Amino acid sequence: MSLPWPLRLLYVQVLLGMVLGMALGHIWPQTGALLKPVSDAFVALVRMMIGPIVFCTIVSGITSLASGAAIGRTILKALALFYFLTAIALVLGLATAYVLHPGAGMHIDVRHLDTGILSQYVKRSQPHGLVEFALGIIPETMLGAFEKGEVLPILLLSLLFGFALNLQPRAGKPVLAFIDGIAHALFRILSMIMRLAPIGAFGAMAFTVGRFGIRSVGSLGMLMASFYVACILFVMLVLAPLARLHGFALWRLLRYLREELVIVLATSSTEPVLPRLIGKLEALGCDRGIVGLVLPAGYSFNLDGTAIYLTLASVFIAQACDVQLSAAQIATMLAVMLITSKGAAGVSGSGLVALVATLTVIPDLPVAGVALLVGIDRFMSEARALTSVISNACAVIFVSMWEGACDRTRFRAMLHAAAPQNADAATE
Repeated sequence: MSLPWPLRLLYVQVLLGMVLGMALGHIWPQTGALLKPVSDAFVALVRMMIGPIVFCTIVSGITSLASGAAIGRTILKALALFYFLTAIALVLGLATAYVLHPGAGMHIDVRHLDTGILSQYVKRSQPHGLVEFALGIIPETMLGAFEKGEVLPILLLSLLFGFALNLQPRAGKPVLAFIDGIAHALFRILSMIMRLAPIGAFGAMAFTVGRFGIRSVGSLGMLMASFYVACILFVMLVLAPLARLHGFALWRLLRYLREELVIVLATSSTEPVLPRLIGKLEALGCDRGIVGLVLPAGYSFNLDGTAIYLTLASVFIAQACDVQLSAAQIATMLAVMLITSKGAAGVSGSGLVALVATLTVIPDLPVAGVALLVGIDRFMSEARALTSVISNACAVIFVSMWEGACDRTRFRAMLHAAAPQNADAATE
């Protein structure tokens, strides 16, 4: 007996898994709190596929671009766009904090905060300068680029590999054919793994509600509401007008990417949808080379949700702990955040790591204040991830259009249709 048509759609299954997970976590919180490994296992399975898929996609994309000048131009345009969007996100988070004052009136004494729970985040957030960050992109070995699963070392290796194949087209043709065959197999494996997304969503929501409880969210509800407002404003007032300037409606793109967005919402992570986004954006008419270059780079350099979180959370801590920030201190904070917002992994908890890294170099703000956010960070990581995914999808489309590498006819047809079966086709 086959399932009814709506239940065959992956995003409907994921939504159902989220609802059931929240119900279980609320009714049996102890059981729900034990289900975190279910979500972790799903994310780990997808993360296992990211490195090889990104490598194959970028190598194939670079050989399709052929011209080194086109590659360099694409990277420069993408980086300029990333920093433009990040700067707006930082300012928007700052403005929201000063308009809504989420931390006003709390009068927190940092000496009474339990900072023991911050140890894992402090350990992962040792401050790195620009030189250390650049050297960190270079893996110790070629295989080492895949061991840690970090996107930037894989991006570097893929660029070198693609350039090498371009320099010897005849000898590189069988290698490229082999890589394309591997890519098809990897996407087939990914399509099988994604069938487990509803189970991963179930485990994630059961753990979240079971561990923190639904009512416990209300204690810091003003901060969460402010953050969600800032993210919505960024999408509506920044991304939507930019999309309109490029000839399409953002809501149509969101409808086209609805399955990926639901998965991000359920897992609070952008990583599980990276391979699917590559397929969906290529199917949308964007050039394979542009997608392969811009999207993986955006996962490290265009985390706009994290950027909004950094300024909003920092000002919240200042307000809660009665710390007055001068204009010079705010300017310094924004400059530091332009760096600390880059390179953070798109996984749950990365926002706190980036926040700790920021506060460790700004002595005016107490790092201990981050302890106020640990309990609700899981609820805000969903908005962080969603905002970053939407922004990166838009960035790929914008750069593709700037480079004349987007099939406009196909683009409009796919957005207007937004048929559910497109999602499966893109990953097979």
